[in-house]
Amino acid sequence: MSQTISKVYDHRDVEARWYAWWRENGHFQADNQSDAEPYTIVIPPPNVTGSLHMGHALTLTIQDVLIRHKRMCGYNALWLPGTDHAGIATQMMVERHLAKSGKSRFDLGREAFLEEVWRWKEQYHGRITRQIEALGASVDWSRERFTMDEGLSTAVREVFVRLYEEGLIYRDDRLVNWSPGCQTVISDLEVEHEERQGSLWHIAYPVEGSDETLIVATTRPETMLGDTAVAVHPEDPRYAHLVGKRIALPLTERTIPIIGDGILVDMEFGTGAVKVTPAHDPNDFETGRRHDLPMIQVIDKDAKITDNAPAAYVGLDRFEARKRIVADLDAAGLLVKVEPHTHKVGTCQRSGVIVEPMLSKQWYVKVEPLAKPAADAVREGKTRIVPEVWEKTYFHWMDNIRDWCISRQLWWGHQIPAWTCDDCGTLVVSRDDPSACGACGSAALTQDPDVLDTWFSSGLWPFSTLGWPEQTADLKTFYPTSVMETGHDIIFFWVARMMMMGLHFMGEVPFHTIFLHAMVRDETGAKMSKTKGNVIDPLDVSQEYGADSLRMCLAALAGHGRDIKLSIKQVEGYRNFVNKVYNACRFALLNLEDHDPAAAAPAQVGLIDRWILSRLARVTEQVDGAMDALAINEAAQVLYQFFWNELCDWYIELSKPVLYGDDAEARRATQHTLVTVLDGALRLLHPFIPFASEEIWQSLPLGDARPEALIIADYPRPGALPVDGAAEADVGALIDVITGVRNIRGELNVAPGKPIAAVLRVSDRETADLLEGERILLERTARLGTLTIRVGGERPKGAAMQLAGTTEVHVPLAGLIDFDDELARLDKAIAKEEKGLAQVSRKLANPRFVENAPADIVEKERGREADHRAALEKLQASRTRIAALAAQG
Repeated sequence: MSQTISKVYDHRDVEARWYAWWRENGHFQADNQSDAEPYTIVIPPPNVTGSLHMGHALTLTIQDVLIRHKRMCGYNALWLPGTDHAGIATQMMVERHLAKSGKSRFDLGREAFLEEVWRWKEQYHGRITRQIEALGASVDWSRERFTMDEGLSTAVREVFVRLYEEGLIYRDDRLVNWSPGCQTVISDLEVEHEERQGSLWHIAYPVEGSDETLIVATTRPETMLGDTAVAVHPEDPRYAHLVGKRIALPLTERTIPIIGDGILVDMEFGTGAVKVTPAHDPNDFETGRRHDLPMIQVIDKDAKITDNAPAAYVGLDRFEARKRIVADLDAAGLLVKVEPHTHKVGTCQRSGVIVEPMLSKQWYVKVEPLAKPAADAVREGKTRIVPEVWEKTYFHWMDNIRDWCISRQLWWGHQIPAWTCDDCGTLVVSRDDPSACGACGSAALTQDPDVLDTWFSSGLWPFSTLGWPEQTADLKTFYPTSVMETGHDIIFFWVARMMMMGLHFMGEVPFHTIFLHAMVRDETGAKMSKTKGNVIDPLDVSQEYGADSLRMCLAALAGHGRDIKLSIKQVEGYRNFVNKVYNACRFALLNLEDHDPAAAAPAQVGLIDRWILSRLARVTEQVDGAMDALAINEAAQVLYQFFWNELCDWYIELSKPVLYGDDAEARRATQHTLVTVLDGALRLLHPFIPFASEEIWQSLPLGDARPEALIIADYPRPGALPVDGAAEADVGALIDVITGVRNIRGELNVAPGKPIAAVLRVSDRETADLLEGERILLERTARLGTLTIRVGGERPKGAAMQLAGTTEVHVPLAGLIDFDDELARLDKAIAKEEKGLAQVSRKLANPRFVENAPADIVEKERGREADHRAALEKLQASRTRIAALAAQG
């Protein structure tokens, strides 16, 4: 006996109820003692104080589809959740909160500030958890981790100390990217380069003891206060006589040498003379090292001029100093010219403030010995990247990698486990907090105040979360993980570093497959941002339309390498799909109330049943292949097409004559088929729309052998059902005929329920016998008053005709429509479309509108124009055909 389901699908009730039940019954948990083959995904940990955006929703959807699929396929599936402490992002958020009450972290002190951050972490962690749950993610909450929990903190210290002992971590004075806004070093990857309109100042540098000058050009005149040389090409005949002489550096009392350097200087570019500021420019820094030049820092961490500069400029903001310096150069007659200049400016990804290249002592990881094995692992196929197009990008970065600056001038994060002896200056790097200096025995030790780059701890995620450095059962069972699924935008930040760390400390790749998804953009292809007002919040969408609707939408759009253009209308479309599945299954359940699941399977089934079973067999094969290829968009689209078109629109419709008929045996056979197909189809669909599928499946009359829940039921395997090509061909012919009749109805504007006559003209007896055998089905489904089937013969006159495969579908028009009325209706519709097309075309022909209107508005108008054209072409074609039929009559 089947159970009934509610008349209307209430996603809020269903989602809350089933998620709690799955979790309480342990269906998300993996077993480290299981003999089943493991399948592991570690979640890319979202920032603990953040909120989920649509990119997170895509990640969660893809990973949950993969994990639910493998769980149903019998794997020991572990999806490990967790959150990231997100050093800069979290600290900035708490500092902004303190600023509202007029306080800074320095007012609180380090210990009290960290207590405040931990309170924020606890407060916001629950929000992230609820958001992950709301999207239906079947993560193993019993194994949840945090990048600063006790176990991961131990792993971070162990890695730091080992790398230090191996000579792969060191300290050095180098030029770094300093963020005055965040008051910390940031990596190259955290610098965003944007083109800005600036100026190029040409300055005359007098040669000491001569009337000659060297003209240099710069976009940053303020840095000249830190110049320690002027470089020319050693083979440049214009300046060969000046190499070794000195420049009287303008606005200062210093002189600096003229040096020959063929690496820094291109004698064909500009004047061939280049100012050298080693403490404030990366290229100049390397030049300074080659020539052993002094490195004079003239801009400090607050982006103000230091006391290494002349007194007139000390304490000025760098841009105020620029104005003052330019004015003073002009007054001294040394400003040759100023040109407009567009150039790229580096800004801090977090604060938006212009980054300052600055000389600073920092901690570094020597990356090349780690990067080569990580690159080789992909080249040798130990780890594959999907889509493959990203391999080239991965190799380019790995093969040209620079040492990684891992220290950050923050308080929130893993404090560097290095101490300096206050008495003898010895550096102590230790797994445990040392009590005394190993060199002199002094207890006066000061720990390095800096913390590690957030990505240092994140890079250990695949193995630290499983218990490393302890050799735990989880680590032995679930490492290496199976798939690392994430956005392509963090392939360098995170994925590459996990590869390096995993290979170095575990001796194996951290994951067998790197699956990189594209970006989610708005419907015009623009990046979503709060300032543009085009952000679609996944939690708002799932609350309004249901998590299943959003998941199915994202899955269907997630093609390899293609950015997703997302609109609310698309989500609405998939909400309609979920409702269609629910309503069709509800209809089916109402016709299964007397079905006995314990009864023997029927000896034979009818044509329509054979057809849908064959179609389910083929769909199972297609979904299986798509899932193996990680083409979840293809799997989603195949299931959408099968459910909407074949199962809901055709099979249920075509089975009604049998279900409502008097043949009990045929009815039992169709009921058995209906249960078989719904069971198999809902299993296939479950990874994509888990809530609705579980709700419906639980009501199917499957008997005592059914599993406890759909989430742990077996996933359909190819070959379990027969493929019946003959049945597919025959039912395809019937569908073509019914579609032909419906098309004629639509074209002639005949009401769907009005009985009409039809003549089917076929070319062979076999087709005629097929159609004759399914006469009742054709008459009921196509709403035919009379049906004539003939082999060959003359075509009926005064009839509309559609070709259905090799069968001609004729509908006599006598008494069916009034040609004059229909032509008048079409003329009115054509006039309306022509008017609409003319209006939008005039707008798009106006250059001022196209150039000045927002891109999304212009794109919308182009879409309207295309819609008008398509509708007009269709109406004109219909009018031509109706006019021809009227002429026949």
